[in-house]
Amino acid sequence: MKPFTLEIGSEAPDFALLGTDGKTYSLKDFEKADVLVIFFTCNHCPYVLNSDELTAKTARRFQTNNVAFVGINSNSEKTKSLDSFDYMVERMQQNKFPWVYLRDDSQVVALKYGALRTPHFFVFDKHRKLIYTGRGVDNPRNPEKVTVYDLEMALDEHLKGKPISKPVTNPIGCNVKWEGKEAHWMPPEACDIGG
Repeated sequence: MKPFTLEIGSEAPDFALLGTDGKTYSLKDFEKADVLVIFFTCNHCPYVLNSDELTAKTARRFQTNNVAFVGINSNSEKTKSLDSFDYMVERMQQNKFPWVYLRDDSQVVALKYGALRTPHFFVFDKHRKLIYTGRGVDNPRNPEKVTVYDLEMALDEHLKGKPISKPVTNPIGCNVKWEGKEAHWMPPEACDIGG
């Protein structure tokens, strides 16, 4: 059975998605980046809201290493009205996050990547091969209790030319809110953490 989530070594699926800045982005817009971090996120999930600052800190730290961050919101706004594009724009204006924030209205991109939760991180090398997927930290809902920074560790190891010691972790967060599915539905292959 084919795994739902992209496997290590997979190529980054392309996309054409509208950003909160009014521009449409695809992979080629990030081709100058040595590393590309694509993460599925949203506007309401407490795991996202409570760890956004940690993610932003990581993004800012690695900007000097030519690492680009791209946030994608694939949640159905019919399930969660807070996940509307307008509120995405508002959040970016308020928070000035160091990434582009894209709307996956059709949810096709989330399916291509196999996004399970918000947040769910996918790290691609210069050739856009997947080198890490999973959580950002071990306790995104309670940042004061974080002891393991999985995303930072993966980026550090890769940029130092080392193999990534833990290339796959379970994402921790709320389920992606799929169109036409009840709020807690997710593919059966997915892990069972969060809400």
